[in-house]
Amino acid sequence: MAFIIWMTGFPCSGKSTLAKKLLEYIPKMEILDGDELNNWLTDGWTKESRIVNTKRIAHVTKLLFKHNIPVCVSTISPYDEGRKAVSEIINDNRFIELFVKCSLEVCAKRDDKGMYKKARSGELDNFSGVTAPYEIPNNPELIIDTENNSIEDCVKDILNYLKSNNLLSPTI
Repeated sequence: MAFIIWMTGFPCSGKSTLAKKLLEYIPKMEILDGDELNNWLTDGWTKESRIVNTKRIAHVTKLLFKHNIPVCVSTISPYDEGRKAVSEIINDNRFIELFVKCSLEVCAKRDDKGMYKKARSGELDNFSGVTAPYEIPNNPELIIDTENNSIEDCVKDILNYLKSNNLLSPTI
């Protein structure tokens, strides 16, 4: 059965890592990763351009979903307005907003590209959580704490959620 997992969280919170690990259990799932999509779909990093980018990703996601392909989107999606638009575009109860919870301090320690350091020194503008807002989701279907749990435990929690909501076979 198709479903959409829309992972949102601070940069370096573990969204891409979770998506790749999930793919080991759900091999027919498509991953739409923000780091890869930014090269093709992003017009900039202002609030308005980020919301437009989020909507573009939602439309691509919906195209895959309507062909019964499960999709995992791992993108910052920093604004509530953008995430609400995604929910409206998808308009299906198999849409799961998943908040990848991790403190900025831990995310900065995980950052092997030095983005947090550049943002804090003023070299990088519009960086979510540092020089631009990140609005924590008010009511996500699932919260996954990558700061205090192993990647394996986080993936197990996601798989259990999917199974308990009849979106994944109990045998996976």
